[in-house]
Amino acid sequence: MQAENTLSCGVVIVAAGRGERAGSHAEGPKQYRRIGGTPVISHTLDLFVNWQPAKHIVVVIHPDDAALFEMARAAASPAGSRLSVVQGGATRQQSVLAGLDVLADHAVSHVLIQDAVRPFVEPAILDRTLTAFSHGARAVLPAVAVADTLKRADANGNVAETVSRSGLFAAQTPQSFHFETILEAHRRAAASGRTDFTDDASIAEWAGVRVHLVEGSAGNVKLTLQKDIAMADQRLSHALPDVRTGNGYDVHQLVEGDGVTLCGLFIPHDQTLSGHSDADVALHALTDALLATCGAGDIGDHFPPSDPQWKGAASRIFLEHAAEIVRKAGGTIMNADVSLIAEAPKVGPHRDAMRRNLSEFLGISLERCSVKATTNEKIGFIGRREGIAAIATATVVYRGSEA
Repeated sequence: MQAENTLSCGVVIVAAGRGERAGSHAEGPKQYRRIGGTPVISHTLDLFVNWQPAKHIVVVIHPDDAALFEMARAAASPAGSRLSVVQGGATRQQSVLAGLDVLADHAVSHVLIQDAVRPFVEPAILDRTLTAFSHGARAVLPAVAVADTLKRADANGNVAETVSRSGLFAAQTPQSFHFETILEAHRRAAASGRTDFTDDASIAEWAGVRVHLVEGSAGNVKLTLQKDIAMADQRLSHALPDVRTGNGYDVHQLVEGDGVTLCGLFIPHDQTLSGHSDADVALHALTDALLATCGAGDIGDHFPPSDPQWKGAASRIFLEHAAEIVRKAGGTIMNADVSLIAEAPKVGPHRDAMRRNLSEFLGISLERCSVKATTNEKIGFIGRREGIAAIATATVVYRGSEA
């Protein structure tokens, strides 16, 4: 985990093709056809926007598709300043290089190059890619072993020979690389006049870079023909949405002090919250709510108060860890809601700052973060200003695995 966290990953999503084999359609090229009611590229974009290691995403589009992309972008999770859009070239190879050139301004160490029309990439493939990088690989290719018997045909359409499938694999995306390595290889290929490379791994091979295979997935299909799009639509339309809600509750005692930390924000006050960490009841409750959506226990299982390393720790560490667990399980955090119950201090003047903290810690848009507060009408331990409580709710949508 520590080695993976040192990586700074960029993503190039290639969406400049015309998709002639899928036929013409009123919705536009195949990357803009709707599956499950949403454009194909929106599903692909969602995956990487909600993938925490993605520091910057570049989408390469056809010059004629600006309006189509803006509609698809609106249907995906907000990416804000993490997203750039650039026009592609006449070939996929030229389009990828255009995306890499834009990404060069964003100081990433590695890049994942993804076909827009592969909307079913599983988080496990991304995890395997990061693991390969952490072990020193400079080029990583997800692939599946060829299962069918292969035949080579002659000019007349007859079988000329049976080809051994031993050691043969079908390549998928994202094809992932050390950034400077693949950028240099692409620039060399362009300078040499070569334009016939069919994927980025073949450019790396041509440049003498060893490409490491990781396990792909049978479900990580490329939507090429009209029937592929129809099957993808059926796959999404008939599946029940996996929407899960988790709840969390926490309370900490108030003692004499100079302020409290709530939602990661220090608020000056004549009392402080007592606890092993910074005693941020709001983030503790929200951590439990997130963990509940994938059955991952509670905050005490991951950060036991008996462990001295967490003494005085900032509770954002706990929340970000829970968010990472959720994303690795295939979850997309849709909403985070915190209700604080306290007589004092007043939360209202600090609500927007608290929401901004939640947005930053969870990597979701501000509009998906809510903070509310109420008193206990001077009843009970809260009413007597002996403690502060928090109730949190998290909503997460999970992607099904079909490997």
